[in-house]
Amino acid sequence: MTEPGDFLRRLFAAAVAAADPAVSLARHLPEPPRGRTIVVGAGKAAAAMARAVEAAWPGEISGLVVTRYGHGAPTTRIAVVEAAHPVPDAAGEAASKAILEAVAGLTPDDLVLCLISGGGSALLSLPAPGLTLADKQAVNRALLTSGAAIGEMNCVRRHLSAIKGGRLAAACHPARVVTLLISDTPGDDPLDIASGPTVADPTTCADALAILERHRIEIPVAVRAHLESGAGESVKPGDPRLGTPDLRMVATPLMALQAAADLAQREGITPCILGDALEGEAREVGKVMAGIARSVAAHGLPLPRPCVLLSGGETTVSVRGDGRGGRNVEFLLALGAALNGHPGIHAIAADTDGVDGLEEIAGAVLGPDTPARAAALGLSLAASLARNDGHGFFEALGDAVVTGPTLTNVNDFRAVLIA
Repeated sequence: MTEPGDFLRRLFAAAVAAADPAVSLARHLPEPPRGRTIVVGAGKAAAAMARAVEAAWPGEISGLVVTRYGHGAPTTRIAVVEAAHPVPDAAGEAASKAILEAVAGLTPDDLVLCLISGGGSALLSLPAPGLTLADKQAVNRALLTSGAAIGEMNCVRRHLSAIKGGRLAAACHPARVVTLLISDTPGDDPLDIASGPTVADPTTCADALAILERHRIEIPVAVRAHLESGAGESVKPGDPRLGTPDLRMVATPLMALQAAADLAQREGITPCILGDALEGEAREVGKVMAGIARSVAAHGLPLPRPCVLLSGGETTVSVRGDGRGGRNVEFLLALGAALNGHPGIHAIAADTDGVDGLEEIAGAVLGPDTPARAAALGLSLAASLARNDGHGFFEALGDAVVTGPTLTNVNDFRAVLIA
């Protein structure tokens, strides 16, 4: 094995590469239809997915996808629009309207390929009738700092939308709809990937309102009226416009973890995949992971060292401080504080899309020397954790992981190496 930090970075690179649409998408494409083929989609991987479709599709295609600013890719037949994430903007609103226009007036002989990946919920920002973009922005900002789980956030988003929660698939009727998905959600539930634009939604406006109340989120008057009246109800299971759903998983968090495990195995380090759907407060997950790592170091349980503990999923951060947060670096701060320089334990945590929180930084690496190096700069793990300032902390140490846009998104990647 090479230097621990380099080894961990290569594990992360292997995980990201396994989720590249250029590698995995073509084999999931359906047969061309008798009629037209329209390609639409949204998410941080949408442009790369569109490029992969263009490379593999044997016939004529046209369409439009929307991705995050900076996550575009060159295409020739499918238009790519860039918009804001995680707080939506007017560009995403306009792109959503254009997508609905592109699928209007189709026939049973036509095919719609929907390319859906994480981030699509904010990018498909068309408000429901009676709501404004400003309403959606206010709710989104509040959700992002509330500590709400991704499933809760997406439930609310579906009921404030004119395109998510099955509405896009309904707009395609009577054309055949095939949805190609890159999962960024725990459990790979299609309903929660980009808030399920082509998936029937069994949740209700009352559910969305209960989530907002549980997290004590102040909402605009129009949003409360919209939910209380039931005007925001999404497309429900059994709606004839949806037909028989054809949902195909192109890449998932587990695929990425397995790729990293294979690399570790080849380098003589025993991998242990703890799970691909870990949720909860990032700082609490960090404490738990520290306990497991200490058990390996002291007792060889649940497996002997050298080994690497791999996990994925999407944790949450309840913002309390004024720092530069991000759930992966929050996890590392808590992990490092609990380990307190324990010898032989190293870690990486990073988002596979290259963006942790609001920063163009994927995550960071942590080593036994992190606390001492931080102290020399007047920093401490505990103080930075209290301020939610993971990016400020690891950037000062030169330990940030910066990839740029990866053009895929299979959620968070965590690896804890016990040497």
